[in-house]
Amino acid sequence: MAGRSSNQPRRRKRTQPPVYCGVDGTYEDKDSDFVCPICFDTIEEAHMTRCGHTFCYKCIKQSLEQANRCPKCNFVVESAEDIFPNFTLNELIMKSREKLNDKRIRVEQQNGPSHNSEMKQLILEDNLDLSHVNQMLELLVAKKQQLEADSRAVQMQILKDFLQQVRVKKKEQLDRLKEEVNQIEDDIDRVETVQREHCGKFPVCNNIQSPMVNGLDRTSPSTSDGSSQDGFNGSKSVSTQTGKPWLQTMAARRKKVSQHFEDLEQCYLTTRKEGPAEEGQPDGFERFTESLSKFTRFSNFRPLATLSYASDIYNGSSIVSSIEFDRDCDYFAIAGVTKKIKVFEYDTVIKDAVDIHYPANEMVCNSKISCVTWSAYHKGLLASSDYEGTVTLWDAFTGTKSRLFQEHEKRCWSVDFNRMDPKLLASGSDDAKVKLWSSNTEHSVACLEAKANVCCVKFNPESRYHLSFGSADHCVHYYDLRNPKQPLMVFRGHRKAVSYVKFVNAEEMVSASTDSQLKLWHMSRPNCVRTFKGHANEKNFVGLATDGDYIACGSENNSLYVFYKGLTKHLLAYKFDTVRSVLEKDKKEEDANEFVSAVAWRPGSNVVVAANSQGTVKVLELV
Repeated sequence: MAGRSSNQPRRRKRTQPPVYCGVDGTYEDKDSDFVCPICFDTIEEAHMTRCGHTFCYKCIKQSLEQANRCPKCNFVVESAEDIFPNFTLNELIMKSREKLNDKRIRVEQQNGPSHNSEMKQLILEDNLDLSHVNQMLELLVAKKQQLEADSRAVQMQILKDFLQQVRVKKKEQLDRLKEEVNQIEDDIDRVETVQREHCGKFPVCNNIQSPMVNGLDRTSPSTSDGSSQDGFNGSKSVSTQTGKPWLQTMAARRKKVSQHFEDLEQCYLTTRKEGPAEEGQPDGFERFTESLSKFTRFSNFRPLATLSYASDIYNGSSIVSSIEFDRDCDYFAIAGVTKKIKVFEYDTVIKDAVDIHYPANEMVCNSKISCVTWSAYHKGLLASSDYEGTVTLWDAFTGTKSRLFQEHEKRCWSVDFNRMDPKLLASGSDDAKVKLWSSNTEHSVACLEAKANVCCVKFNPESRYHLSFGSADHCVHYYDLRNPKQPLMVFRGHRKAVSYVKFVNAEEMVSASTDSQLKLWHMSRPNCVRTFKGHANEKNFVGLATDGDYIACGSENNSLYVFYKGLTKHLLAYKFDTVRSVLEKDKKEEDANEFVSAVAWRPGSNVVVAANSQGTVKVLELV
């Protein structure tokens, strides 16, 4: 191919490849597709020859004036009329320039103007002498000192603001502590006044001493023979010498207070901060006094009797699902996966010192039983729910069925009688429905639609219309049956399915979940009042019961736990013995998957009946 004609314009000479500095356009900034082959610059007014090559309009016109050939391929171009505008390439070049300008603007916004380049250019100028350089250095040093001073001033101001905030916070804490100390001193004076009045009537009280008096620890003083005494920390006490039971009780209660001191302290401070009590109601001091008394009342379990729900020694699964007392606490029913409901007479079980207790009556169901409940009005009326979704009414003394309700489509987990309406009962099922029944009708009288499986259902003990249920959506739902379209309250806080709901009283209820937590709720507040922890519950129904002040629940470590409603930590725990069937006698204890599966509190007493997954039933008294 022939070379370029000597008549063509000379190309611009590049001695050194330019570098992009973010300000001026250079060769590296240009897209090689947009470079004119004649001037090696970005094409302006792109025109194309018949042979398909594109040039700047000025460049190609000047070239054709010198020679009628394409500078690129030497193709003959007759005249300037044989070149045409390349509109597409012009548009592309325009867009490329816009992008380049945007990029330059972004760089300048990030880095600012090219001060370094300007400063470098200024310094390298030949007209600068030594005096000018010294003057520049003085200005730079002064500017540096000013910037450093400004930076230190900002840092000091930030530090001052922080310290002032800390001071305000600590002063608030100090004021709060002073207020609490003053309140405690007032309460101590109040207690001492009561003690003086009481000791004036009963001089024996003068022998009771506080564990700390004038800085001396009286919890474990030494006797003349060197033996220690019982006190706050559980060491030997004077009760060992004197044999006085009230001193033994005091030592046990002091030990209980010491074990749960932080919880009790928080309970005391919270109670005393509450507003003034209503007329006729106890104030915060009296409420805490009552709580402390109830909290330290029990220190252990005393087994009264042991029963067995298992059908035979070869039955590997004898899980007790439910235990309930009748209205007069004369009888209690035990039901579970063996499809049997066993009714025991309480007094007979307690009084008879035998190895095997036989039920007063026994009823057989068609499916595994999930729950039983007694009528609060009819002495022998008992209701059960089972895994087939059937709700059955029984005569517990004759063992006969009086009515069957079979509208649930899946397993029915819970059934409960209304205490205010003798005919009304409710049931909850895996079909996400709560059915309401009347004992004298064949079909359900109402239905509440839930969004998830219903695991438990319970009526408010002092209301005909209010009902609560827990479900697999991790929530507890509270309804007024007179307006069943939407709940009165939805209690959120559990992280897994809610397995049990029990009413502590008409205004409070407690829920259990497979997140290993119990939660106390007030019916008028959506937030949890208190969370109870200590037991283990991740996949099974472990039972839940309450007598108003104390809460009992099972655990997947084969233990029974008791909580006081005013404190978060458990008060007592009772470990069930590991029982093996004949087929599992060689199985290791750590391999056992036993758990306490059902709990019932005998109303009006300190007796708890609990059962585990092996069918062992314990009647326990809190002492």
